[in-house]
Amino acid sequence: MNFTARQLQAQALLAGEATQILLYGGSRSGKTFLLVRAVVMRALKAAHSRHAILRFRFNHVKAAIVHDTFPKVMQVCFPQVTYRLDKTDWFAELPNGATIWFGGLDDKERTEKILGQEYVTIYLNECSQIPLSSRAIALTRLAQAVMQHVEGEDDSPLKPRMYYDCNPPPKNHWCYLLFVAKKDPGTGHPLTHPENYAALQMNPADNVENLAPEYLATLESLSERMRKRFLKGEFGEANPNALWTEETLERWRILNAELPDMQRIAVGVDPSGSDDENNEDNDEIGIVVCGLGRDGLGYVLEDCTVKAGPLTWGRIATNAYDRHEADVVVGEVNFGGAMVSHVIQTARPRTPFKAVTASRGKAVRAEPISALYESGKIRLVGEFRELEGELLSFSTQGYIGEGSPNRADAMIWACYELFPGLVRREQKAQRERYAIT
Repeated sequence: MNFTARQLQAQALLAGEATQILLYGGSRSGKTFLLVRAVVMRALKAAHSRHAILRFRFNHVKAAIVHDTFPKVMQVCFPQVTYRLDKTDWFAELPNGATIWFGGLDDKERTEKILGQEYVTIYLNECSQIPLSSRAIALTRLAQAVMQHVEGEDDSPLKPRMYYDCNPPPKNHWCYLLFVAKKDPGTGHPLTHPENYAALQMNPADNVENLAPEYLATLESLSERMRKRFLKGEFGEANPNALWTEETLERWRILNAELPDMQRIAVGVDPSGSDDENNEDNDEIGIVVCGLGRDGLGYVLEDCTVKAGPLTWGRIATNAYDRHEADVVVGEVNFGGAMVSHVIQTARPRTPFKAVTASRGKAVRAEPISALYESGKIRLVGEFRELEGELLSFSTQGYIGEGSPNRADAMIWACYELFPGLVRREQKAQRERYAIT
């Protein structure tokens, strides 16, 4: 295999003096491949050593690492090495008795089982999704003492190492504080041994010879915020008063799980001034479907947001209403007044429609809904990259993202419809907090 110049630089860093190493940057730059390869190389050097590759969700590590990157690494870099994959406890055993364990930190029982052992290597994949507390627990298990055997050299201790990778989150995330700012995330004080923490930025441009031109074109077409993260590999500006965090969204995300029956479903609509022609410069029409399950929890089911005129977005909203067998379409009427209701009724006559009016600022309106997310009462069903980007840009001081948060506004209106009592209680508590301060 031919490595790019940046990938060779990363390999040198992974074998250097630092014991805590982060590879960060845009998508498809080779970060995960290199780190899995480094873990396997360390396992092959030390008989009966233990190594762990962890992600926040077990389903993600199973899909992205066990069934994708790990077998590719073994086939490309170690074709002569046979291994046994245990699908009960989820570890790979190499011929020298070394084991590589795969785990998620989202399941208490599984986490306790994996972190009940000591390891000489721990790799936190997509660490932007992992809470600082989970990282601290994993760090305590980096304690296995083993000897490595290198042909032609005397046996020596294998230095414990912890590897990390991520698409860069905002600058207030613990991985930025540790590896770039060189500060303790808990205290804000400078690290006692900053030389132990090393980081390298790797971007798709550094791996262009291994990527299809269409992929780079796709990244170029993203919004500026998303290009900054997934193409340019840059940390976002910190949002210290954020209403939503990546950790919160990830903690309560639903993936590959059966949903309860829904007792009520609402389609939220946040309109703009787009017409059916020449709407390229207008905002998108936020259209988000949310449901209230019989378990009392809220679920974000679909994001149908579109940049189009009334004929199109009305049809998309009402199709979503039919597809999800919804109970009501909720639309903000500050912009357009009766126009919103007219668009919905034209697309689908006699559709139940509820008009809502924004009497307060976006951040104040969003705060009760963010509190429901924080407590796990509302959960994302799948991944909604654009919607999540808007949510992460909300702070107590206002919305700091690009343009208008049409997706988030549509979702917020739908959630207000599903949780009127809870929202009123949160608003009352919010008013009391502000009155005290």
